[in-house]
Amino acid sequence: MGRVLPRSFYARPADVVAPELLGCIVESETPEGLVAVRLTEVEAYAGEDDPASHAWRGPTPRTEVMFGPPGRLYVYFTYGMHWCANLVCASDGVAAAVLLRGGEVVAGEGLARARRGARPPVRRLASGPANLASALGLDGSWHGSDVTAASGGLRVRRGRAADADEVIAGPRVGVTRAVDVAWRFSLHGDPTVSPPRPRAG
Repeated sequence: MGRVLPRSFYARPADVVAPELLGCIVESETPEGLVAVRLTEVEAYAGEDDPASHAWRGPTPRTEVMFGPPGRLYVYFTYGMHWCANLVCASDGVAAAVLLRGGEVVAGEGLARARRGARPPVRRLASGPANLASALGLDGSWHGSDVTAASGGLRVRRGRAADADEVIAGPRVGVTRAVDVAWRFSLHGDPTVSPPRPRAG
């Protein structure tokens, strides 16, 4: 696998970082073992300039990590039952993050299945932000983790870069503000992309 992405990779606007994460490999390593997911779907959020972002109204105890430094993990609990994971971007002091929406489990399938507690087909193991976080074993205890250290429990490695014609950009899912902002990025035709499935063009 490729090298671990450095902090400088994340120190850019979220909508620039997001499509470049497609094809990268997220690894979580715990005493239970290692699970790796190839990213196929992400969403960008731009903090105080983005009314769909959790950080739109400024820092709170929950969102403070989104204000940097970049290269850390922002984890939040949603619907009273699910964890979702984001990679913090932009310069220190500027809130921005990329939500990890979907991917393909490429290592540790057995452990990912045990964590999911269900029998989904392989393509659904990490499809959708809650399923992805669950497969990787991510919860609130990972909040604020540095993902730029090769020796860390969570890291993101460079994968095969997606070609421009492979990437689809469209509106984000489940937001009520800035609904037309086309910052959901996914790999065209990949079966692990979560519904609603975006269409090319």
